[in-house]
Amino acid sequence: MTTHQRWRAVLDDAGLDGSFVVRDLDDGAELALEPDVELPIASLVKLPLALATLERVRRGELDGARPVEVAPGRSEDPGPTGITRFRHPARVALDDLVYLSASLSDSSATDALFDLTPPARVAALLGELGIAGFTLRHRMDALMATPAEALRGGLRHDLAIGVTERGGGSAIAELDVARANTATARALAGFLTAVWTSGTVDDGVALRLRQLMAANVHRARLAPEFVSDASTWSSKTGTLLNLRHEAGVVEHADGHRYAVVALTRSRVAAAAQPAAEIAMGRVARGLHDELRGR
Repeated sequence: MTTHQRWRAVLDDAGLDGSFVVRDLDDGAELALEPDVELPIASLVKLPLALATLERVRRGELDGARPVEVAPGRSEDPGPTGITRFRHPARVALDDLVYLSASLSDSSATDALFDLTPPARVAALLGELGIAGFTLRHRMDALMATPAEALRGGLRHDLAIGVTERGGGSAIAELDVARANTATARALAGFLTAVWTSGTVDDGVALRLRQLMAANVHRARLAPEFVSDASTWSSKTGTLLNLRHEAGVVEHADGHRYAVVALTRSRVAAAAQPAAEIAMGRVARGLHDELRGR
C-alpha cells in the first residue's frame, strides 16, 4: 500500500472524503491528497475577509478604531460564539470585529465586516495581492437561509449528505460549489504562504493576521496534533453540516514552518464525529511528518 493509499484508508474508515496539503514554507515542497478539489469553505472565508479588512485599514480606506453598530445574532444553538449569541445591539470597534470574526469565528461580527467590504471587494483585493483560487459569493447570514429553521431542530446531516452530488453539486446552496464560497486546499496553502512569507502581503497586516490565527479559540481538530512545548499552531476552522475544515501553520522551535490544510466532507449522518476529527489530525500529522523527515 502506498503512502497515499494508507492515508486515504484512514479517512475512508472515518467516513470522510478529504483534500489535504502540507507545504514547507521555506522551500515550497509539499505533500498532498487531492489538493485541487474545489469545496465550500464555510467559516474559512473569514480569513480572506480579515486580510482584506486589515489591508483596507492600512490603506486608510477604513478606520480600525471606528465603532460599528452590530445587531444581535439569532443563534440559540450550542457552538456559535460572540455577538452571534448577543440579545441586544452592540457597538464594537472595527479592529475588534476582526478579532471576533477571525479568532472566535463570530458570524455576526463577520457580516458586520462584510457590510463594509462585500465578498466581491474581498475577492478583488485578493487578486491585487496575487492570491488566487478563491470564489467568494455570499455573507455568513446566507448560511442561516437554508431550510434549517423550517425543520426546527436544524437541517439534518443525513439530508445534507443525501443531496450532495459526487461532483460537488447540492440542492443546499451553501454546500453547492456553484453557489457557495469555495476554494481548494492548494489555494488555502497559497493564502497561508502569502501571510507567513514576506513580499506579497504588507508585513504589518500579515503579522496581525498571524496573531489572530494564533488566538483561535477552536482547538479540538488539528491542534492536538501540532501543539507542543516545541511548536505553535495558528489556524482557522470551518464547519457546516457535513463539512469539517481547518487551515493553519505549525512553527517549530528549530525554525521550520509548515502550512497545513485539511478540507473534508463526511458521509456519516451525525453532528458529533470525534472519529472524524481524530482521522483528520492523524492524516495531517502523518503528511507533515513525512515531509519534515525527507
